[in-house]
Amino acid sequence: MKNKRMHILLLLIAAVILVFVALRTLNSNSQSTNQVEAKLVPEKVLNWNIGSEPKTIDPQLNIALDGGSVINNTFEGLFRYNGKIIEPAIASDYEVSADGLIYTFYLKETLWSDGTPLLASDFEYAWKRALDPATASEYAYQLYYISGAREYNEGTGNLSDVKIAALDNYTLEVTLATPTPYFLDLLTFYTYFPTKQSVVESGPDGSWAIDPEKIVSNGPFVLSEYKTGEKLVLTKNPNYWNAESVHLDKINGFMIVDESTMLTAFEAGEIDIIDSIIAAEIPSLRAQGNTFFSKPTISTYFYGFNTTVPPLDNVLVRKALSLAIDRKSLVDSVTKAGEIPASGFTPPGLYDVNGNEFHTIAGDYYIKTDGPDIETAKKLLAEAGYEDLKDFPKLALIYNTNESHKIIAEAIQYMWKDNLGIEVELVNQEWAVFQETKKMSNYMIAKGSWYGDYADPMSMLEIMTSTNEINTTGWKNATYDQLITSARLVNGQERFELLYQAQSILMDEAPIMPIFYTTDQFMISERIQNWEKTAMSIWYFGHVEITENN
Repeated sequence: MKNKRMHILLLLIAAVILVFVALRTLNSNSQSTNQVEAKLVPEKVLNWNIGSEPKTIDPQLNIALDGGSVINNTFEGLFRYNGKIIEPAIASDYEVSADGLIYTFYLKETLWSDGTPLLASDFEYAWKRALDPATASEYAYQLYYISGAREYNEGTGNLSDVKIAALDNYTLEVTLATPTPYFLDLLTFYTYFPTKQSVVESGPDGSWAIDPEKIVSNGPFVLSEYKTGEKLVLTKNPNYWNAESVHLDKINGFMIVDESTMLTAFEAGEIDIIDSIIAAEIPSLRAQGNTFFSKPTISTYFYGFNTTVPPLDNVLVRKALSLAIDRKSLVDSVTKAGEIPASGFTPPGLYDVNGNEFHTIAGDYYIKTDGPDIETAKKLLAEAGYEDLKDFPKLALIYNTNESHKIIAEAIQYMWKDNLGIEVELVNQEWAVFQETKKMSNYMIAKGSWYGDYADPMSMLEIMTSTNEINTTGWKNATYDQLITSARLVNGQERFELLYQAQSILMDEAPIMPIFYTTDQFMISERIQNWEKTAMSIWYFGHVEITENN
């Protein structure tokens, strides 16, 4: 009997062993199958040329398009501009008081990329950080619409008076100084994006934002690699609240500045998107197929005069230089990408409260857009004391390294020499050096361009106030400053009348020379679908899909 029981026990043990081996084999086969399937589904990688290395990708410190596009894909604000409309992002809902002053935002329950909860207090911290004078955010003025914000940033008020408050973990209340119809538009801008206090304080100079070991973000992608001057790598953020809609696994962001090199890489299939194209190549690229794009933008290409150095401290000289260039010839024969000769600072596509295009109502001021006005230019120079142009001093023009900027500068250099006999030295500088040179106002004439941050004339005109750090011309006008300040406090037609007056002063004193209203030219591989680029020229890759033809 004992032997019989032992025999049964051995049979049961053998059966268990057989089942165990079978399960191991099945699991092993399953893993092998999954590995094979993974190999059959290639990683979805977008190769994007950023261009110049961003000076920073810290949301509260960045002011440039290159850094802005990186931030727009790694962070997310309360709302997002999807290329056509403003839509909720981290906000699930919001309310506005009857007087248009108090906004209450209700947040989705979302996570930072490190898996910790994203709270209303993170928005409060980020916005107050941007306003903190110690942060030295050049875009702090974008938050001046908030009650107490301007005073705190300029040192005449206290932090406690800034009306931004997290009422609880998922409710944010903001009180404005005056009703602002485009406030939701502003919330799509990166200065308003949240940042995590503990992370920021690990590198308050913005270094945390380029350190893959430190950075914590809340957008569809997170920084996973950064090689100074070469490339950065973004990978899909698994903790993004809408991760299921993100189809890319990785974005390689290259930092190639030379336009010939980037075009060669694009044509070889090594890069999917390039943002800058040699003007001479545009006609042939436009005719080749479906990879070339040219879109209108809310943007003006201009030269800034350092109004603190002679002879550019004389408004007559500044106007004469502006009148002596042939804007039509420049866009027709040099840039050749559908640009419009500029007669003022604000570009087409911006409208006043009555639906009138601001640019059209403003008029052409003193500028001829169909050719130069050499006779008037010479009269102005004579009035300024330069009747004999041989006595006119040599000028210097700086621009950041870029083939398109170079040929534009060379064309204008020729026009000033041919039309007025004025000698101009051209100096190109790498992007970071160029930005610092302008910031220190260590120049005579400098290339400039400005993309509106939101679709309103204020986005263009406010950068020329005397306290705005983007205004490096040294030009100051108390009346202009007051008009811009007053325009922030009123609405309707009264507001736009103030803006019209402000631009009239700007053009009459000519600290800048508008050249053309830009179009945005870029190349995109046909395998890249559902890409988005705003009229402010900011990329978003959160919905991109890749279709392979092979």
